[in-house]
Amino acid sequence: MAAASHLLSYQLYRSYNYRKPIISDKKNLPLTFCRYGSPCFDPKVPSRKNPYPKIMAFSEKKQLEVVYDPEERINRLADEVDKNTGLSRLTLFSPCKINVFLRITSKREDGFHDLASLFHVISLGDTIKFSLSPNKTQDRLSTNVPGVPLDDRNLIIKALNLYRKKTGSDNYFWIHLDKKVPTGAGLGGGSSNAATALWAANQFSGCFATEKELQEWSCEIGSDIPFFFSHGAAYCTGRGEVVQDIPPPIPLDMPMVLIKPQQACPTAEVYKHLVLNQTSIVDPLTLLEKISQNGISQDVCINDLEPPAFKVLPPLKKLKQRVLAAGRGQYDAVFMSGSGSTIVGIGSPDPPQFIYDDDDYKDVFISEAQFLTRGEKQWYTEPNSSFSEIEDPSSTTETPSSI
Repeated sequence: MAAASHLLSYQLYRSYNYRKPIISDKKNLPLTFCRYGSPCFDPKVPSRKNPYPKIMAFSEKKQLEVVYDPEERINRLADEVDKNTGLSRLTLFSPCKINVFLRITSKREDGFHDLASLFHVISLGDTIKFSLSPNKTQDRLSTNVPGVPLDDRNLIIKALNLYRKKTGSDNYFWIHLDKKVPTGAGLGGGSSNAATALWAANQFSGCFATEKELQEWSCEIGSDIPFFFSHGAAYCTGRGEVVQDIPPPIPLDMPMVLIKPQQACPTAEVYKHLVLNQTSIVDPLTLLEKISQNGISQDVCINDLEPPAFKVLPPLKKLKQRVLAAGRGQYDAVFMSGSGSTIVGIGSPDPPQFIYDDDDYKDVFISEAQFLTRGEKQWYTEPNSSFSEIEDPSSTTETPSSI
């Protein structure tokens, strides 16, 4: 139930707890209250058609029977609150990305590196639920996995703070992050979460900012975040924040498999081991043109961060070599995404058999995926799920994610 309903149901529980109802049927199903006041029933007792208690009121001549249904009352009150607050709840898909090729072209005076890369959104992603909070001093973040920071070290919180700074908004949120994208994978999961949070905050403010403004602001907290304000495929330069939106150069139904060992590749460590004069000399625009004309092949999927990443994490090199050898004819290309440690196989959704047979790989993360884009003024939606959950006072049903 939404956050507003949680608060209301708790208050209802307190108010109704002052007086015990008179139960007219001694065999009625035992009723207790869980956290937030939601009704809970003893699973050992068979379900009855009406689980709610009947309250009997007597007078000299008439007997009045009242059935108390707490869920119906709570939902009705929550809807009344929503009418006064406008958009109050929003659930969005937060997809990750892969780098089809990644060229490192130079080192900058500020210590960062210039790159040129074909970024593309893919269908693996997290789900983020946003609810307006009555608290006007801080956001509250929860998640389904351990180890994810829940304070302002998290890019979601940073993004919401950035939006308030830029717009003067006083909206704060309860956020739940259902995490599916592994961390330290080179898939941009955290950057996508930040972009999704900015887009969500803007919906709650009536689209006060343009998407172009959101994209420009986002580079203040992360180099990969601006990419997600493209339509799903982009040629990115600079630190990654210079985004040139392009038509998808690869069929969206092209299957792929993602294989990530438990070990992560810290981006800073990978760049420390980068030797610029040992990187590829192929013009990145030539790579983009070849992909646009001929599709994906092993020779165009160049990642200049592979050699340093393999030094940081030697088993990763072995994994790529084994996938290449086992997948001859199965994959059009095998390469590492970003700074690692995910190995991508394009052309098949299935991993090689040795991933299942070899004990060395029993704990690897495996996921199939496909390429993904979004429409104008829409956010990304998970394949096979064409709707995002957006609740506003004018509708009680799910509506498309376009606003």
